[in-house]
Amino acid sequence: MLQYIARRLLALIPVLLVVGIIVFTIIHLTPGDPAMVMLGESASPEELAQLRQSLGLDEPLLTQFFTWVSHVVTGNLGTSVFSGEPVTQTIWESLGPTVSLTVVASIISLIIAIPTAILAVWKRESALDPAFMSVTLLGVSIPNFWLALLLILLFAVVLRWLPVAGYVPISEGFGAWLRHLILPAVVLSVQQAGIISRMLRDGMLDVMHQDFIRTARAKGLKERVVLMKHTLSNAMIPTTTVIGASIAGLLGGAVVTETIFAIPGIGGLIVESIARRDYPVLQGSVLFVAGVYVLVNLLVDLAYAVIDPRIRYD
Repeated sequence: MLQYIARRLLALIPVLLVVGIIVFTIIHLTPGDPAMVMLGESASPEELAQLRQSLGLDEPLLTQFFTWVSHVVTGNLGTSVFSGEPVTQTIWESLGPTVSLTVVASIISLIIAIPTAILAVWKRESALDPAFMSVTLLGVSIPNFWLALLLILLFAVVLRWLPVAGYVPISEGFGAWLRHLILPAVVLSVQQAGIISRMLRDGMLDVMHQDFIRTARAKGLKERVVLMKHTLSNAMIPTTTVIGASIAGLLGGAVVTETIFAIPGIGGLIVESIARRDYPVLQGSVLFVAGVYVLVNLLVDLAYAVIDPRIRYD
């Protein structure tokens, strides 16, 4: 197990290197000048040249890349050209809102998806199953921005039950923290719940045709026990993959949702750094997102061994 984890962590190095090369190339080929953004269009050529020199933007791209990589290896992601703060500090400050939104959205999606999928399999020969298929298809198809605007209009503007936007840290009160996260979390959980429940339902239906399920029924076990103890546990492996991908995507920043609800998370940070041409922040944020994806996939693989003891990583 430890050797497997070590190999997966070592595989993170080439992944981050490739991501860094691609992101660095695309960013520096994108039109726009950070010095112009910071000083404005009224700045003189001398002022622009002086700022580019102080930021190291006048050096060849290859030199800039190797300088950046040498800093990343030591754990230094650079300094924001806009705020002057370390990139690691900027990412850390934006991580809290994103993690909070991910936790709440994941809990809501699992609360909706798992019981719904089990109920659909239990009543698979009734009208509930096609209704389930229609609802999940609707949940996956609804655009996040459209659903977000509808929820804001209903619960924040008309009913005034919840705030329109913003974020409050949990240290300032659990109630205020949760009230600000409910709407964006529901927006994200609708699509995730549709995907997870659909995958879990299909997996459970596949397991229902296995020989050990027939054996369990032949022993006289109740259908509830067959579903919960045998079918659900064996169908959770492919579903765990979908759950892990959903969590990794949310930790990478829900750009549209965070922007609409003015949540200062990773997604909002990436959007702001693109608009400001803040190269170090954008490169560091994308590297962070790539690392999150790899680490979450590693945790998902390790979870397989917990769900199914037959799986071994030797």
